[in-house]
Amino acid sequence: MLLTNGIATVEGSSGGGLASWSLIAGNATKDGIGASAHVTLAELPDYRLDTEGVAVGLFDSVELSYARQNLNTKAIGAALGLGYGYSLNQDIYGAKLRVAGHVVYGDPLMPQIAVGVQHKRNLDGQVVTAVGAAETNGTDFYASATKLFLAQSILANATVRYTKANQGGLLGFGGDQNNSRSLEFEGSVAYQLSRKFVVGGEYRSKPNNLGIAREDDWFDVFAAYAINRNLTIAGAYVDLGSIATADNQRGALLSLRASF
Repeated sequence: MLLTNGIATVEGSSGGGLASWSLIAGNATKDGIGASAHVTLAELPDYRLDTEGVAVGLFDSVELSYARQNLNTKAIGAALGLGYGYSLNQDIYGAKLRVAGHVVYGDPLMPQIAVGVQHKRNLDGQVVTAVGAAETNGTDFYASATKLFLAQSILANATVRYTKANQGGLLGFGGDQNNSRSLEFEGSVAYQLSRKFVVGGEYRSKPNNLGIAREDDWFDVFAAYAINRNLTIAGAYVDLGSIATADNQRGALLSLRASF
């Protein structure tokens, strides 16, 4: 079925734009190996986030992913003495294991459940430690439950993430306010208008570890369209709140994913 491997998150795993889901990348069934690649752009008033990544799905049970994030600071970089358009960069290595259920088949009330890990390596250590981050590398752990209720054409997802990443890791990990992991929630609801077109919304809570840079929860409203079996395009209105002293970071996200 189209769209049952989701789109790509900004961290490279399969899911929505902001929230990780239990879905496995690629078009392969339990008897094969699939893969996907994505590019995503989020344009905000004071920042631009670019992500590119690849993922491999093994036998509809295991997903391995990699993503590179680049946060262009535009004029904020100049104000901080870093230079106009200075980019904060991060590599994210992910692994996900489906442990129970299926997003479509089986018991109609039993979701697909997966556990995952994302190891994040910030490439701008001097900058993130200067703003108060305790560490430049960190690892997130999460568990996701996702189910498509066919009769109602509704997809629902809930994810619990154990993390101390600041702005997903782009501002390092931990800080002067808190240097311990916290449990954060990611939720998604989508309505399937047709086999090819889905609309929905997401919410993602965030830790608040840095005294110098308040961190707000994230929201989006999205639409995704399967051009064909291999190409999916998604667009969203995103509200990321305050990012590194700049408030009201609301804008547009566009993502293209190829799956095989």
